[in-house]
Amino acid sequence: MIIELGRYGFWRMLRNTTPAMAAEVERLGYGAIWVGGSPTGDLVQVEALLDATESIPVVTGIVNMWREKAETVATSYHRVAGRHPDRFLLGVGIGHPEATAEYRDPLEKITDYLDRLDAASVPRHRMVLAALGPRALRIAAERTAGAHPYLTTPAHTAFAREVIGEGPLLAPEHKVVLEADPDRMVAREMVSRYLGRANYRNNLIRSGWTEADFADGGSDALVDALVLQGTPEQVAAGLEGHLEAGADHVGIQVLGDDPIPSYRRLAEVLSLSG
Repeated sequence: MIIELGRYGFWRMLRNTTPAMAAEVERLGYGAIWVGGSPTGDLVQVEALLDATESIPVVTGIVNMWREKAETVATSYHRVAGRHPDRFLLGVGIGHPEATAEYRDPLEKITDYLDRLDAASVPRHRMVLAALGPRALRIAAERTAGAHPYLTTPAHTAFAREVIGEGPLLAPEHKVVLEADPDRMVAREMVSRYLGRANYRNNLIRSGWTEADFADGGSDALVDALVLQGTPEQVAAGLEGHLEAGADHVGIQVLGDDPIPSYRRLAEVLSLSG
């Protein structure tokens, strides 16, 4: 049985996610808590969020395959899943080549890492894989519960669904800024961090964006596509685009130091059950 995540989830860097915040997200009715920033292999901080909540699933987005040994992660997975049955989904991925001196053939690394998790009896339906391109997406569909694309648009979601077919989980992340009259400053600052990273840049080019869109922190069109900005109603309509394109679930990353007010406003518009 695949863990039910609902239509929308909370996505935030683990270092900025507190147990109290997790409890509030659960109360608001979001279906899952995604934690990024390469959680450590001991999964202690992830376990603290599960301890602070009652039923909401927690997903790593993602544990970095280069930084954490598969055997360490597997041992931690079994501890956490044993204490919180059916509430922990292990997201894994290869991260950015620019941040890893040992980086080599990514598909070879993914395959070897998943082999090791298999050997350690981590259930495939309790894992998701960070995936953007067609080969990684196919591995996600064949060897895990599904794919977790990051920094994408509904157009990529449609492409990913076509690649993986019906059945596997497709759970993209999308960034948002709730402002009635946004100036793109916060959005462009975030987007610019990723435009020099080959995996994201190549994926955007594959999706039809050009080198001109990467200049000066990103063109207005690119920034607007990658960061939904506007009123809660406008942002909700943009998020719905992923579901219409074939996503099962969308991890919403609200930008800013204090995201809870925005998550609260979005929960009302998205008609969550909190």
